[in-house]
Amino acid sequence: MLRIYGVEESRAFRVYWLARELGLEFESVPVPYFGPEIKEEAYLAVNPNGRIPAIEDGAVTLFESLAINLYLAKRHGGTLAPRDLVEDALMTQWSLWAMTELERDLLIAMLNRVVFRAEDRSEPEEQRALASLARPFAVLENVLGRAEWLVDARFTVADLNVASVMSMARLGDVSLAGCPRLNTWLDHCLSRPACGYESQRLPRGLPRPPALGG
Repeated sequence: MLRIYGVEESRAFRVYWLARELGLEFESVPVPYFGPEIKEEAYLAVNPNGRIPAIEDGAVTLFESLAINLYLAKRHGGTLAPRDLVEDALMTQWSLWAMTELERDLLIAMLNRVVFRAEDRSEPEEQRALASLARPFAVLENVLGRAEWLVDARFTVADLNVASVMSMARLGDVSLAGCPRLNTWLDHCLSRPACGYESQRLPRGLPRPPALGG
């Protein structure tokens, strides 16, 4: 049976969402992103980075949420999976794009707008992140002006992976008012019954970790 490590209030949300979309039976191992469990030897054998999520699927062990999702979609097939090599490339393209173009700036904006305690927030850092997001938001707005979904005329793992990253815009109260097509697409993705977005909760009032600087 598929085993998913991580709590839903983390990047593991992406993997749980896909597993539900695929109708998979799975065991949830709720390893938190804070706490000693994530650095214990037993978990480091699953994910040597000491981060969540990770999965065990029989003899296969994987980490990195969007790579896990690409693997699960292709392993189990159906409409979320690529139908040919070109779709496979496009789904990989959008997943990598979400990580490189969206995730860090969305995370920085969300942390400074919602998660960090007031004295640890940085408005200049937040504004730089929001300014950087204008370009990838425009890319999505343009693409979604030509098609309802990112690959072919159906919801696929590409939409799920990108929307799961974009969900940080909702959690962080980042406005999409200037991108109506993107806003509508994200609503359609996050309102899918398998998504579970409505159960997402962010921690609040956390101190800024030293790794982010000040």
